[in-house]
Amino acid sequence: MFNKNKQPPIKSLIADGTEIQGNLTFSDGLRVDGTVVGNVHAAEAVTSILVISDSASITGSITADHIIINGTVKGPIHARRMLELQPKARIEGDIEYAALEMHQGALISGQLRPMLLDEEKPTLKLAANNQ
Repeated sequence: MFNKNKQPPIKSLIADGTEIQGNLTFSDGLRVDGTVVGNVHAAEAVTSILVISDSASITGSITADHIIINGTVKGPIHARRMLELQPKARIEGDIEYAALEMHQGALISGQLRPMLLDEEKPTLKLAANNQ
């Protein structure tokens, strides 16, 4: 999804061993290696990326353009463009995504709901009409 646009830089880090309690809002990029108890939301004005490493844990809702998860998330996820679930991803919550890449080993306990914009809805061709 980001081939046409340059990926935003990761400007912020929540390091392993750090625990944050409260809601976070970020722009550009955020990498989480520690623990967050609260909602993590990216600003809508600029393209965003959120990386959740295998040592990370987030309890709360998550919203960003491009989300890469290899850790634990307990809460709903809203990926406005792309969601990548890596092998150690453990998700408890419903997921909304525009595009999804899921590696073998990732686990989800919740519903997956694709977001289709009106112009992206596939057109169906009935076999009976092709005669």
